Amino acid sequence: MGVAAAMAIIEDETVEHGPIEVLITRDEETGMDGAFGLKAGELKGKFLLNLDSEEEGEITIGCAGGMDIHCRMEYQEMNVEPEDMLCYDITIKGLLGGHSGIEINKGRANANKLMARLLFATVNTKMAWLCSWHGGNMRNAIPRECEAKVLVPQAMKEEFLAMVEKCKATFMEEYKDIETKGFQLTVTQMERVPEKTIPEDIQENLINAVMAAHDGVLRYTPSMPDLVETSCNLAIIDIADGKAEIITLARSSQDSMKQYLCNQYIACFSMAGMEVTLEGGYSGWQPNPKSPLVEMMSGIYEKMYGKRPVVGACHAGLECGIIGVNYPDMDMASYGPTLVSPHTPNEACHIPTVERFYNFTLEILKNIPKTK
Repeated sequence: MGVAAAMAIIEDETVEHGPIEVLITRDEETGMDGAFGLKAGELKGKFLLNLDSEEEGEITIGCAGGMDIHCRMEYQEMNVEPEDMLCYDITIKGLLGGHSGIEINKGRANANKLMARLLFATVNTKMAWLCSWHGGNMRNAIPRECEAKVLVPQAMKEEFLAMVEKCKATFMEEYKDIETKGFQLTVTQMERVPEKTIPEDIQENLINAVMAAHDGVLRYTPSMPDLVETSCNLAIIDIADGKAEIITLARSSQDSMKQYLCNQYIACFSMAGMEVTLEGGYSGWQPNPKSPLVEMMSGIYEKMYGKRPVVGACHAGLECGIIGVNYPDMDMASYGPTLVSPHTPNEACHIPTVERFYNFTLEILKNIPKTK
């Protein structure tokens, strides 16, 4: 919607504005590569309107920084005798998921963490052997789905299935007031029985590490108790064919707390024998409550719609934090139409807010403060 608004403005010769630049960056959702590629001196403007917030009527003036935590290892698969073994596919799906910054504080289930609990209760108690584990597909989305394949000795079949049902009942009870849209946990016997599995010590270490790793809100902002300061999203797990990779996105408006969270993961997954690297880090965008741009925007919004906009910071990652490193004197504000359920298949834009957002932008352009 932000790109559409920018394109419409530069195409419409009737729009009143001074000199403007349109900056469109790529790969924001997968690593903010475009913002990282912007060099100092390329932009001439003194004000930045970031058309990338998700609640009409709000102006964002600060955000959290982030860091991708990658944990990797290789292992030698172990041969097993398929006789007297059964193979089961365990699937978790139908969770709400959501944006790992904006919705991390809503208590939603993480499919990877639920699967870790189930595997801890079955694989780590010798009821089953882990063959593969896949969960999540985006670093900044709370995992909605997860799948694991396990081998079960025929003699342990009933005990294994009973434990799966016990875990399912526990999860359903814990999240009955949150995951109300179709949460499913199923176990299906497969016809083909794999001949290789993950060695016992490796599978136990991996399961233990995922169990121990923090997920969700770690700390709220002391001066703003309703705003998340530090969190992480245990986003992606891929374990199969002799390779294991786990990706987590850590967020914090405090660089020291972000590093603390990263160090937790380094300590935890290093003990599991994994190599841990930190990638794509960026600092937070520190709020400027005395911004002339924000004061002007607030006055315009009140004049247009009869009320002051909500001005504050968010726990999501916005490109303003990255851009601000090369443009420290740039006055910035972020806003946009209302979006719901970002980073999920239910993502949508609330159409009635688009006109308000666009007309607000046109009025801002007419009133940008003059600079020397």
